[in-house]
Amino acid sequence: MKQLLKIALGKSHYVTLFAFSMIASLLFTFAGQLEMFSLGVIAKKGPDFFELFSPLENNHLTTTTSVSRDALIERFDAIDQSHTGVVTKQEAETFVSDHKKSGVINKGLAYISNVIPIENNVTYLILALIAVALFKAVTLFGYKFSTKLLAIKVSRDMRQSYFEHLQTLPMSFYQQHNIGSLSSRVVNDATMIADGINSTLINYFQTPFALITTLAICFAISWQLSLAVFLGFPALVLPIVFLARRIKRIAKQIQKKQEGFASVLVEFLAGIQTIKIFAMEDFSLKKYTDDNDQMAKLEVRSARYDIASRPILHTIGIFCLVAALLFGLYGLKLPLHEVLFYCGLLTTVYEPIKKFAEENGRIQRGIAASERMGEVLLLTPQLTDSDGAKELTGFTDSITFDHVSFGYGHHPVLRDVSFTIPKGKTVAIVGPTGAGKSTIAQLLVRLYDVQAGAIRIDGKDIRQFSQKSLRECVGFVPQRAFLFFDTVAENISFGRPFSIDQIKEAARLAHAAEFIERLPNGYNTLLAEAGKSLSGGQQQRIAIARAFIKNAPLLVMDEATSSLDAVSEEQIKLALQEVKGKTTQVIIAHRLSTIEDADHIIYIDKGQKMAEGTKEELFESCPPFKTMWELLRCS
Repeated sequence: MKQLLKIALGKSHYVTLFAFSMIASLLFTFAGQLEMFSLGVIAKKGPDFFELFSPLENNHLTTTTSVSRDALIERFDAIDQSHTGVVTKQEAETFVSDHKKSGVINKGLAYISNVIPIENNVTYLILALIAVALFKAVTLFGYKFSTKLLAIKVSRDMRQSYFEHLQTLPMSFYQQHNIGSLSSRVVNDATMIADGINSTLINYFQTPFALITTLAICFAISWQLSLAVFLGFPALVLPIVFLARRIKRIAKQIQKKQEGFASVLVEFLAGIQTIKIFAMEDFSLKKYTDDNDQMAKLEVRSARYDIASRPILHTIGIFCLVAALLFGLYGLKLPLHEVLFYCGLLTTVYEPIKKFAEENGRIQRGIAASERMGEVLLLTPQLTDSDGAKELTGFTDSITFDHVSFGYGHHPVLRDVSFTIPKGKTVAIVGPTGAGKSTIAQLLVRLYDVQAGAIRIDGKDIRQFSQKSLRECVGFVPQRAFLFFDTVAENISFGRPFSIDQIKEAARLAHAAEFIERLPNGYNTLLAEAGKSLSGGQQQRIAIARAFIKNAPLLVMDEATSSLDAVSEEQIKLALQEVKGKTTQVIIAHRLSTIEDADHIIYIDKGQKMAEGTKEELFESCPPFKTMWELLRCS
């Protein structure tokens, strides 16, 4: 609960809403008590016959079940102070109030009657009841709306903070978590936290206030009856504690299972083509069904505890009310209107207590969700800008890998790799699959930090520059293009204010203009999710146009032409030749045609630089490169 309150009071505008919600909830509770008081007023018919003519002891009326004729005449004369031979209701009530301790309703009526004569005027009584009803309605709306608004704002800000924090986390984090798990946390957990905060306001602020104030009034009516009612409270508390523990435990299990369940669905949607080609729909369905059944079992257990709480507490509450009614009327001989008022007050207490278990279930789920979301939010980004990080705008000399070593976990990928990329040159990095070529590209744009050595630009460690300025200086084309659910133009400009002419020029260089112009709406055509409406080669050419339009001083092509046909690849090659000398190019490729015009070639194998030089030099000094070249020429 502390964690939920910390979230709820984390920002100044939260505190304002929180305070308003608390005031509204207290007024709503007061409105409920006024409503019960109104029912007591309606039930009050005047002094009871046996109460009015009961014997006096120490000038106080006592309890009796029979009245003699002599006592009747004697009391009649005592009540008829004006000796008119007629007793009025006002005279009877005055006599009772003078000889018996006034109850809460009587005192309240006496005070109100001095201002508004509701007891003797039905019109005033009706207007008072309407005013109480309106007051309760307004306070209920203000209370519910403000708490809901607080929950919505918290949920929105939690989702925002979560997404912003995700952007700061390193690539290693995304290798350890699947998409289904991360998306489940940002959507489901934020909602559960908001619901938990909403329930916390009810359970730990409104309910205690209602309980304390109502019990205070109950004690004012009859402390003996209130003590008897207290005996029923442990029977209400024990089920709540028992159920809360189990609900929290099951909530954690459900949230963990939801991650796996979402992952199965995302996996199916992402790999639908492979699943259909291999006719493995039954296999996918079995995985989905197993997870779905396990989820349902947990939800059934959770529902069992959720639903069981209210009937149990309702039963206990009814027994307490019945006991209070019988004991008050026949044990303590209280007037009917006071007992009804008392029981009405108890319902205003028992109702929040009965709902306490339900709301507590939401609180426990919110706590579990906040703990899970906190696991991500509390992670410290491994890649951070150093204090006083400089802005990189370009380079004038070279980029150097200085004895660089790197590995994923305990798996080394690069070992003591050193080479230099001169400005304006085209450098190809080649080698067998798994040699570490793509890792070099990722280290260059600082998706990871080197574990030993350094990468330098004009002699300065790239860690001295801000990550944003470093990446702004690089046009990067990955092996697998990723397109957003947006127009072609927006996918090329990628959030930058480029003109349509610049977008078209970049598309022309990437040899993408020819197919873009044939699309239904040209550059304004809305692409399907992840660019599914385009072929692999078309997707890749849009990604290349996205890199070209930046006009960055460094262009990195990580197997960027692997999805292109021979004709398109040749045209991309021509486009690269157009910017040769103007832009430093790092090309990672397997195809001979892509690297044959490189100024310099670096051959990587098993994470080590085996050789470097021109194509002719590597023919002489690196037999593996010569073998690869001959195989590529024959393919």
